[in-house]
Amino acid sequence: MMTAVYLTAAALIVVAIYFGVRYFVRTSQRFGGERVIICPETGKQALVEVDARHAALTNLIGQTDLQLEHCSRWPIKQDCGQDCLLQLDVAPEECLVRSVLEKWYRAKTCAFCKRPFEPIQMIDHKPALLNPEGVTVEWNRIPLAGVNEAMVSCLPVCWNCHIAQMFHREHPDMVVERYVH
Repeated sequence: MMTAVYLTAAALIVVAIYFGVRYFVRTSQRFGGERVIICPETGKQALVEVDARHAALTNLIGQTDLQLEHCSRWPIKQDCGQDCLLQLDVAPEECLVRSVLEKWYRAKTCAFCKRPFEPIQMIDHKPALLNPEGVTVEWNRIPLAGVNEAMVSCLPVCWNCHIAQMFHREHPDMVVERYVH
């Protein structure tokens, strides 16, 4: 009888932990990612990233507290009042840079292998760009002000081809090219 009580209590604890972790992960994903905001100080676009873990933990206890983890104006303006956070409470999903890039890759093919892009993951195996100079570039190397221009002047490249091109660039002595007739 006592064993059944312990098993029931253990099962309830496991279920509570499962749903707590699931809630935490979903909330972290909701707040995670880089977002484009208008800096209240300059009136210009800036790229910010919310501390998703802190937001998820405070959301778990009922009062979401948003804090910036990164801003494109830092470290120079790191001690600002972070008034831009007010924009994030009501900001649509489209302000996420990730969403803009996912839409850009949709219905496109890789400049090298010509394979169509599957729904992209911006966490790992991130797609890249082929710039007009013929070099593949990762998105984190593109300044926020240059994102729109890059989407016009560059071609999409899948992660596999980007890695292969990068290896070829960095280790040309280790690459053997074979041409099939």
